[in-house]
Amino acid sequence: MELFDRVKKSARILIKGDPKKNKRNPIPAITLEEVAEIRQFFPREKFFMFGHARSGTTLLMRLARLHPEVHCNYQAHFFTRQPLLKSLVNTLEAEEWLTRKSNRWNQGRDLSPLVLRASADFIMERDAALEGKMIVGDKSPSSTIHGQAVRDMHAVYPDAKLVYIVRDGRDVLISERFRNLVEESKFLKAEDKRIIEDLRKDQTPFTNGTRSIFTETVIRRVAEGWVRNLKETEDEARRLFGENYFGLRYEDLLIQPFSEMSKLWKFLGVKKIGKTLEKEIKTEMLSNPDEEWQTKRNEGIASFLPKGQAGNWQRLFTEKDKSIFKEIAGEMLVKWGYEKDLNW
Repeated sequence: MELFDRVKKSARILIKGDPKKNKRNPIPAITLEEVAEIRQFFPREKFFMFGHARSGTTLLMRLARLHPEVHCNYQAHFFTRQPLLKSLVNTLEAEEWLTRKSNRWNQGRDLSPLVLRASADFIMERDAALEGKMIVGDKSPSSTIHGQAVRDMHAVYPDAKLVYIVRDGRDVLISERFRNLVEESKFLKAEDKRIIEDLRKDQTPFTNGTRSIFTETVIRRVAEGWVRNLKETEDEARRLFGENYFGLRYEDLLIQPFSEMSKLWKFLGVKKIGKTLEKEIKTEMLSNPDEEWQTKRNEGIASFLPKGQAGNWQRLFTEKDKSIFKEIAGEMLVKWGYEKDLNW
């Protein structure tokens, strides 16, 4: 039967030509044996910080790397923004090269996961070596890919640790809105631009509940993305990483920074947490590079909103804003402890 199938296939190729694939096969996940092999060359412990944009990922990164054993840099976007790490091998040509039978280096298996792992390992360990640190991670917001980012990370780093920071979605909405207004993003619509002009003329209506800084489209887009990000990331992180997953809230970090960072550092596997770190944390938190940048970019609008604070939404949401956000994200606010119920 096998011989008959071969003859049929050969005849079909002779008549119609060799059929060409138009898509590569799925990139295989790295095996535990391959992880053990590659760690002989890149031994540092790895972690990745995820979080919806404007959720405090940058502050968390700045605080994490204060520890003498921990290095963290930012926004390699290995798994969180297109084109992604896997684009290095995600073509038919790369698959053909890394799997061809005459390639005696691949031991009969697709080399793609090892290429991806070695590339990311080198990028991170190169930086960590300069700092003399043995625990290294990347901070990249995960606002658009959600659960897929966790799955892609696990396919390359099943042995790494995942840190996820969450912020009240109402403050995320405000922070994201002001960033776009300050930058005068090219994606702003005519109505958005009218809001900018009116803010410059008189800010009062926007702080007494009379006028909203949002359009309904903006509220719905950000609220829906925030809910999806939290649900998918949390679900997949717990399923795939288990004890190697650490979630925290931005607001708790503001209230008790040394306590929250001590938990995080222990999770990352540091040997010691020195007493001087508490003072270093306090000093670091006095700095807000993002606020300074926004002030330089557009001081008139940037000065309207205190950056990095919790609860800004209470001053700026209209009743309609609350209603729309509650409709979409009310249950998620309760789940993460931002509200006790939907009566807010």
